[in-house]
Amino acid sequence: MPAPVPTSVPRSLVVILRTMLVLAATGSLVVLAVILPLLWIDLEPAPLEVAVSLVVVLALGVVSLQVIGVCIWRLLTLVLRGRIFSREAFRSVDVITGAMACGGVLLVAFGVILSGGTTAPGLVLLVGGVALLAFAAALTVNVARRLLAQAVDRDAQARRLEDELSDVI
Repeated sequence: MPAPVPTSVPRSLVVILRTMLVLAATGSLVVLAVILPLLWIDLEPAPLEVAVSLVVVLALGVVSLQVIGVCIWRLLTLVLRGRIFSREAFRSVDVITGAMACGGVLLVAFGVILSGGTTAPGLVLLVGGVALLAFAAALTVNVARRLLAQAVDRDAQARRLEDELSDVI
């Protein structure tokens, strides 16, 4: 395992980000435990297929956000340990990419569900636009992953060259 690399990320920033993640996770649990059951009650007059589809899509969307939060937490841990530029980070980044893409698919499904009723077309288009942004975010994270891979490879190469140089000296 490579030695920790000093990080220029202030610990206070990591604490703030983690606090935000805890608040978001708490809010997501409230959505799953309280809001979605209340939505289910409100959807009673709607056809059963629509109600089930809507609640399932929303619940899976919240779970996708929770997965992203957990992965960000893991990446912050790597930052604090000075190991963000390591192969350990790849799994979390890959899961974030997948969860964002999944969120995009869920938003498309949400738009399709909304389009079947009396929902305003502008709202359906808005949901479609947000789905497009979710896919764009997933692609952006994929680009960041490729940059991380380059940084890890260059770091390994630099360590190898340092070792060779120290052997020569």
